Order: sequence, then structure tokens, then C-alpha cells
Amino acid sequence: MNDLFAPWLEAWKLTLDGEGFASLAGHLLPVRQAGAPAMLKVSHAPEEIRGGALMAWWAGEGAARVLAREGDALLLERAMGAGSLAEMARTGRDDEACGILCAAGRALHAPRPNPRPDTLVPLEPWFRQLWPTAEAQGGLFAKSATAARALLDAPREVSVLHGDLHHGNVLDFGPRGWLAIDPKGLWGDRGYDHANLLCNPDVETATAPGALARRVAVVSRAADIEPRRLLSWLLAYCGLSASWTLGDGDDPWRALAIGEMAAAQLED
Repeated sequence: MNDLFAPWLEAWKLTLDGEGFASLAGHLLPVRQAGAPAMLKVSHAPEEIRGGALMAWWAGEGAARVLAREGDALLLERAMGAGSLAEMARTGRDDEACGILCAAGRALHAPRPNPRPDTLVPLEPWFRQLWPTAEAQGGLFAKSATAARALLDAPREVSVLHGDLHHGNVLDFGPRGWLAIDPKGLWGDRGYDHANLLCNPDVETATAPGALARRVAVVSRAADIEPRRLLSWLLAYCGLSASWTLGDGDDPWRALAIGEMAAAQLED
């Protein structure tokens, strides 16, 4: 792994500050640049490179600062705060965690003076795996596809989207506050960015008795999205997530369980 990082350690004058590790889509290494903590990420995945371009466009407003970027490599300021949104959600501070995530989304969705990156993926092709899955599987997938089709055909407040906004991708940066990392880099109705947070930090928290109704109320107020529209985005997202999981050969029961709860609330 050291060979992977070596060119960037030299080019950007970085010193090691911890052990490297692998994520689902790349390799990361804690480093320091001129004494300041940073994270070096190297990934060949197109969506990671696309995400790096979006991080640079955000220019540290609502997201971690990009300190350097070239090819497959990205150097970011590193989160050093002790806070964890996942821990907050699991220990009686879920409403606060949801509010922080909504505030992060608001900062990321705000317009910028520079043209948006031309690498952003519109939501329509992003949902492409849901349609054949819904046709083949029916059930919750079909309900999800119906909700998704209606939302995609009548978008509101179209903006740059993070695409994977949840408790693990908004970190405590100390004096800089809570900032986002690891975007997918999408373009579309901002409601999409509020669905995944309702599924996290884990299925137990998301499906606890009364949790979904309370979370929808909190997020609806904080993000200024109608509760039924928010539930529709959740239903659409759960079907999409489940179709990805099914396509990978795994059991999508988590996304389906949350999706069924969303569908039931929409039917009330």
C-alpha cells in the first residue's frame, strides 16, 4: 500500500500520521502537511474522482477543504473533532443529529458563483437499476418505482447533491463545525439528499418504534420539505438501494424494511 501513496507523499510534501486503510472504493492514509492533519485518498473509481471534483467546487463551504487534487489522488483536511452523529443518534440525541445533517445539506445545496462541475450525474440515470428490478420483483420495488417516477417527473428545487448524505459522511471538524465528505456528485431535486439519512446510522435506529414518524417530522421542519414528499423520497431511495444490494448478490432486507415502513405511512 505504501507504493500506492509514495508519489503523493513526495509531491505534496506529506508526512505519515497513522496507518493506511482501505474503504469500499479506495485507500486512505492519515498524513500531515506543514504540520496540519490531512487525509490522503487514492481511488481509481470514477464516482470517487467525480466526488473529488465536487469537493473542490464546494471550496470548504459545508464540506472538508480540498488541499490538493490530481488524477486519482485527493488530499483533504482531516476531521479531528470527537463528535459522532452515529453515536448521537444511538444515545438519545437523534433529533439533534438529524438537524445537523439537514444543516449540512442546506450548506451543500446553496448556489455557488462558479459553474457546477460538468461531471455531476442527474438523478434520472442514477435510478436506472430500479426500473428493471421493479418489473422483475414487484412488491415494494414496484411501489418504490412508482414513487420515484412521480418525483423524477416533477422535480423541485433542483441543485447540486451530495448523493450519500448520512451520519458517517458528515464529520466533526472541531472549530470548522460539521462538514461533509465522500459525495457521489449528483444533480436533481434536493429532497433526494434527505432520504438516506432516514435509513441511518443503522436499521435498528431507523426502525425503532416511533422513530420514523418522529424523524420525518424533524427533517421536514429542518429541511422545509413536505412530510409526504419526504416519505416518497424515502420510499424511492429504499427501492433503489435495495436494487443495488440485490444486484450485488446480497439480501436487501434492511432497505426493504425501511421502505415498507415509508409505504405504510404514505398509505395512512
